[in-house]
This record gives sequence, C-alpha cells and structure tokens, in this order.
Amino acid sequence: MRLTVFGATGGTGTEVVRQALTAGHQVTAVVRDPARLAVPPRERLSVIAADVTEPEAIIGTLKDADAAVSALGHRRGDSATICAEATGSILAAMDKAGVRRLIAVSASGFFREAGEPPLTRYAVKPLLQALLSSGVADTHRMEELISGSAADWTIMRPSRLLNRPRRPYRTALDRYVSPQVGRADLADAILKAASDPAAIGHRVNVGY
Repeated sequence: MRLTVFGATGGTGTEVVRQALTAGHQVTAVVRDPARLAVPPRERLSVIAADVTEPEAIIGTLKDADAAVSALGHRRGDSATICAEATGSILAAMDKAGVRRLIAVSASGFFREAGEPPLTRYAVKPLLQALLSSGVADTHRMEELISGSAADWTIMRPSRLLNRPRRPYRTALDRYVSPQVGRADLADAILKAASDPAAIGHRVNVGY
C-alpha cells in the first residue's frame, strides 16, 4: 500500500510508519518538524513538512495514496480544536486528491460504548471526560466530521495507550474492548484495518 501518515512524529504515528515500512509499504510521513521523526531515512519513506490544518498544503502529500492515516493527538500548546481542524483539512484534501480511504485514531475513553463494565461506564469514563473536557469536545467533533463525510472511513478507538512490546490483542467493531493497549499493537491494528473492507464505516476498538 501507499500510505500518507499524519501525526507521524507522535507515539502511535511513529509506530505506524515503522511497521508500515517493515511490511513493505510506501509511506509519506507528514510532519511539522522533520527533525522530530524518530524513524531514520530509508527506502520507501518520504518525509514532508506541512501544516495539516491547511488543505492546500497537504493535497500533494496524498498523491497516489491508497489510504490516509491520521494519528493526530493533542500536544501542549496546540489549539483546543486541533483534531477537528486537522481532520476537516485532511478530508478536504483527500476529496481534492481523489483518496477515499481514511483510518483515524480517536479515544475510547471519550465515549459511552456498548459492552462497557459498570465501573468503566459510571465512574472511570465520567471522571476522565470531566478532567479532559476540551479534548472530549474536540474528539467528538472530529468523529462527527469523519462519519458525516464521503470517505471510506474507519475510526480506531484505543483506550489508555502504553509504550510496551508487542503482544496479542483483541479488536471489536463498535464495542468496548479493554482499558488499555500498547501503541505498537494499535499501529498493527491500524495497518490491518487499512486493507480490511469490513472495517469501513465502523469504529474499531483495540485492547487486551
């Protein structure tokens, strides 16, 4: 596959880029600062510095792409609406570039989901959502933009992300899975979803 990865310098984005290259895919990593990309230069990797909130700046990064991957998240100093702004820009650029497939990382903790245990539904998630209210609003708006678009979309909903070695994990469509997952395992699930037509139009929860 030819993949364009937005948010490539983040923890999940780095894993997506690294694993995609190892699997033989062609990757265009879209970053704000190329020096922050933790993947060394190699064949089949193109690194492009661009403002992801400007559609005209990223149309070229999607040329001939089979799929776009958004691993964007909030960082200190970012706008409180950065995910929604960037997603709107990505969707507009995809439309102009003729790319339909989008896999975007969201967050299970910001939503009420089928299959949640009572403690998670009535205690853990409400507390998390109250503490991170601006991120919740931004993420909800991001998902609304994606699900209302003409893209062939899949939204990935991991819970708490860990930096840990790969291990067996589980996925479920539109249903809560578990309270945590490693970034490396999430990246693997993203790449599998990118080539899985059954994941289109669904939220894929990932966990142990």
